[in-house]
Amino acid sequence: MESHADTPPPRPADTTVRRPLELPVDRPGPLDLPAAFQRLRTEDPVAPLAFPDGPPGWLVTRYEDVRAGLADPRLSSRRPHLNSHVRASLISTEEMAALRPSDLLTSDPPEHTRLRRLVNGQFTARRVDRLVPRIQAIVDEHLDALAAGPRPADLISSVALPVPALVISELLGVPYTDRELYYRLTRDLLSLDRTRDQLLAAKADMKAYLLDLVRTRRTTPTDDLLGGLVQAQQSGTTLTDDEIAALAQLILIAGHETTANVFGLTVLLLLRPPRLWDALRRRPELVDGAIEETLRHATVLQFGLLRVAREPLTIAGRAVRAGDRVVLHLPAANRDPDRFTDPDRFDPHRPDAAKHLSFGHGPHHCIGDQLARTELRILLTTMLARFPDLRLAADPDELPTHRHRVVYGLAELPVDFTP
Repeated sequence: MESHADTPPPRPADTTVRRPLELPVDRPGPLDLPAAFQRLRTEDPVAPLAFPDGPPGWLVTRYEDVRAGLADPRLSSRRPHLNSHVRASLISTEEMAALRPSDLLTSDPPEHTRLRRLVNGQFTARRVDRLVPRIQAIVDEHLDALAAGPRPADLISSVALPVPALVISELLGVPYTDRELYYRLTRDLLSLDRTRDQLLAAKADMKAYLLDLVRTRRTTPTDDLLGGLVQAQQSGTTLTDDEIAALAQLILIAGHETTANVFGLTVLLLLRPPRLWDALRRRPELVDGAIEETLRHATVLQFGLLRVAREPLTIAGRAVRAGDRVVLHLPAANRDPDRFTDPDRFDPHRPDAAKHLSFGHGPHHCIGDQLARTELRILLTTMLARFPDLRLAADPDELPTHRHRVVYGLAELPVDFTP
């Protein structure tokens, strides 16, 4: 097991039986967490959790326990259904395996190590630095269109979504002209209100779309991530077409959906009272801090990460059996007052904001974190310079949100400005 200097010593196992609770999901406001997490962190940090299907599991809410759990090899990422702690499994284990084999999100070493090694080179700091001029050009193009377009404007549909979508499309090798298709499929795959037939259709359509791109790369090589994976396959690397498609799906969805939502939430946090937008414009050196603080304060993976215990273990004194499902709740951990002072306050000056767990920790730390940070930095820095009087054109407490999606964010963000 990986050793961590800040991992607390083990405590005696707690075998007290408590009634499982349902996962808290009701937010008082768009930027608030369910109030139940404050009590859980203090009174029941590893709480029995009722699942929509199957036996109950555990909900882990404290920072130190979530961080340790993310790096603990006894907690497996392999699981029958991605969203089983928030939605009953609509697809069988066999159907899931046929439609999407293990990827970076749902595999353990050594399989995870093999897959991660194949895509690592695309997300190094050096490779991301080379992308900066292209990212800046994409941002400038979309901000030009925003400035010339009608007002008020929806910042989500005009900037926050298309910019990271175009960046990841070019890096991965997915035609940006197909964006409406993969936008729709992404919505279906991440939404919790789709029927079984809708979910099966979305999974099958996404897989067929990406497999077609893989076959095209085999006859027409390209200098992109998909092309590189096909080339590695042809060079003798153990890699199936299904695995390439699964890796591409994860990178495509994570590469545009999460960054878009983080950016929208960052702008909202800066524009709502007390309007920190002006302070950041005067002190652009705070941009990175504002981004890290948004990642902490408004964690977009809103329901946490699901793990399955490989063997018996103890988490914060709670006895967990082999086979138990464990939810590591990132948003609750990122608001833990034992780790972050006054955690419910958004503070771009916060010195330790980057200690958040929004990109994970351990072997599954997000491979695209540097790309996301670079896109967010360029987007925010450029917007601050070009739109100094940017302002909200709607009540911040009434904005529509993605409450019923795996990735949280704003569905719309109406803004106005002086051209």
